[in-house]
Amino acid sequence: MSQTPGPYHVVDFPRARRGVLSFLNLSSWAHYMFALLEVDVTTVRQFIDAHKARTGEGLSFTGYLTLCLARAVDENRSVQAYFKGHDQLVVFDDVDVGMMIERQVGETRVPLGHVLRRANHKTFMEIHQEIRAVQTGPLPRRKEAPVWFQLLLRLPDPLRRLFNVFVRRAIRRDPARMWVAMAGTVSVTAVGMFANGSGWGLAAPGGHTLCLIVGGIARKPAVVQNRIEPRDMLSLTVAFDHDIVDGAPAARFTERLKELIESGYGLPEG
Repeated sequence: MSQTPGPYHVVDFPRARRGVLSFLNLSSWAHYMFALLEVDVTTVRQFIDAHKARTGEGLSFTGYLTLCLARAVDENRSVQAYFKGHDQLVVFDDVDVGMMIERQVGETRVPLGHVLRRANHKTFMEIHQEIRAVQTGPLPRRKEAPVWFQLLLRLPDPLRRLFNVFVRRAIRRDPARMWVAMAGTVSVTAVGMFANGSGWGLAAPGGHTLCLIVGGIARKPAVVQNRIEPRDMLSLTVAFDHDIVDGAPAARFTERLKELIESGYGLPEG
């Protein structure tokens, strides 16, 4: 027997989310493999806490992970290669990190797409300052998005699906101009930064050959120099496009990324 549902209301689907959805639909054809790992981030968190106690400034934890990601990619650029046609790969020298940065707009929070260019040539503080500038600076103009992507957002759903087919072919012909110029060579997404406790994220990588998905942090016992100590353990997921990156190179990359983060790579002295 059917029953009348309780009260409800209808709201507009946010324009920012429409852009994210259209962006994700461009990569629905990719074949991804995922590496799940726990990383000891005690050193970097102690540094961030000490810096805030001394200066009052809260440093970007995601910015630090971006620094280590850019360094690891710089040492193994094959993980940011993209198909050009069917028989060639484009391997980029600069590490351009695409990310969604949430900021306050009026009474709501909206995600803004941003590409941190040449991250492999920047320090932790430079990356942190760029992220904070996006969070607090003027809103970007809509026309800064590529013309083809603006057109994609305006099309009704059936035509958008058809248009996606042509866009994917264009990306395959010219990944530098059609993809990397808009989205970067790799990406970072933080799905667990606003909750306590461990947990891995499996967010859609969004078409990048490599995506770092940041999960939760939990205090856990760990062995440090043959002693058991409480440590801050971060759950990380690294997603690779398996069409381009094989398992062994992916494992070596993941090991190097973990090593950089746990060693406190790039933290300013003092």
